[in-house]
Amino acid sequence: MAINNSIIVPAYKEKNNIRPLVTRIFAGLGNEFSKDTEVIIVDDNSKDGSVEEVDALVKEGYNVRIVVRTTERGLSSAVIRGFQEAKGERLVCMDADLQHPPESVPDVLNALKDASFALGTRYAPGVEIDKEWGAFRRFTSWFARLLALPLTPASDPMSGFFGLQKKVFESINTNDLDVQGFKIALELLVKAKLPHGIKDVPFSFGLREEGESKLSNKVIVQYLLQLKELYIYKFGVGTLAAVALLLVFVVLFLFQYLVL
Repeated sequence: MAINNSIIVPAYKEKNNIRPLVTRIFAGLGNEFSKDTEVIIVDDNSKDGSVEEVDALVKEGYNVRIVVRTTERGLSSAVIRGFQEAKGERLVCMDADLQHPPESVPDVLNALKDASFALGTRYAPGVEIDKEWGAFRRFTSWFARLLALPLTPASDPMSGFFGLQKKVFESINTNDLDVQGFKIALELLVKAKLPHGIKDVPFSFGLREEGESKLSNKVIVQYLLQLKELYIYKFGVGTLAAVALLLVFVVLFLFQYLVL
């Protein structure tokens, strides 16, 4: 049967999460989507048993494969590689750490029947972020989203749980995408043409089940630099304005560093 849906999962040292992730994805897909859906794990040469875990799942009948990158690194470039490898016409990106509920994947796929871009959002009526998130984590999430709002009307441009039609991705020159940043959804929302708009898919964001969080000072700095480049890309701001914006970013970084 032809593949219509591709679920892309960037991963690094996520062996313990791969089995529950894949099995929950296919359980959630049910009969409607399971037969024409593939899961692609894009692994940055973890050497932690992820390849063997995927092999075991394949032997059990799951349509999952793993792409191991030995020379490239980074979340955004991993997502792009996964999109390039995908056979489906509807592409979904989600994290391997189970913070994005696998049971919500069908909602993203259904949204892509009408919309160019489906965005998993934590900012919708009735949606709760895990209560164990600290006040500072909530603040930085809110402030990061605030900084991105001039770039896109999307409700949660920081989300790593999203989907888009393959033709939308193929219309983008991937050389124009910043593969150093971590917020690939924001990059696509700003640079892609979305003739059928964005559709929100509410979901509740939980805590990582296994492994280590990707949030670090380096990630924050890369996001801030990505924002600066996107402002220049969209608004063509001059050097002085770009520097002023970067200063705001530095203050935010120092605040985060001092608090931690």
